[in-house]
Amino acid sequence: MEREPRADKVAVVDEVRERFEAAESVMVTEYRGLSVGDLAGLRADLRKSGTEYKVYKNTLVRRAVAELAPEGFADLLVGPTALVFVGDDPSAAAKALRDFASGNDNLVIKGGTLSGGLLDESQIRELADLPSRDELLSSIAGGLAAPLQQLASMMNNLLGETVGLIQALADKGGAGEGTADAEPEPVADDAAEDTPAAEAPAEEAAAPEEEAAADDAAADAPAEEAPEAPEASADSEEAAAEDDSAETTED
Repeated sequence: MEREPRADKVAVVDEVRERFEAAESVMVTEYRGLSVGDLAGLRADLRKSGTEYKVYKNTLVRRAVAELAPEGFADLLVGPTALVFVGDDPSAAAKALRDFASGNDNLVIKGGTLSGGLLDESQIRELADLPSRDELLSSIAGGLAAPLQQLASMMNNLLGETVGLIQALADKGGAGEGTADAEPEPVADDAAEDTPAAEAPAEEAAAPEEEAAADDAAADAPAEEAPEAPEASADSEEAAAEDDSAETTED
């Protein structure tokens, strides 16, 4: 009868599987001959790049990644093996392994995976030569800095010119408004106050001139026809004749 796996082994398998699935890259090293102090220093270097260095039994690792790892990965799980679970900066992790191995021959880089593909030891060292994520970001930021500075300078110049133009227009408009809105000087009132009282008869002198103009207008107007005298009636003529006869007789 087949024995059921122990709970602690099941827990390790589940842990390895979860870490493997979450990692951007998994690198395999052999740590034979490394002291506890050496391993602690290596873990500290890897932790700076968000990387974890874990030691598991090879049989449990094979079981955990049987359906996840690329073909050939299981062949790397031989001897005292430790796994490097890389978060999001494989280049920085590979560089930390390479630098540590250059000062300690007991660390052996065996290979690993990257984005589902299998890497050998030489490819991991090539990966270490690539810029790290922080270096790439710094390079990109530096490349963008110059155009941004030029753009900022151009915008500042344009803004300065615009402000100067607006100020000039405002000054010009202010001068025009001042001229239009200025109250007229009370010249007439001052002149009236300064005019002596003796000049008042000048208005009276204008009256004869107006009368003369009226007379000229009347002279130029056509004369109205006088009404015809009424004809004398016959009675009036006879009365007049009698008066003449009476005067003659008296004489």
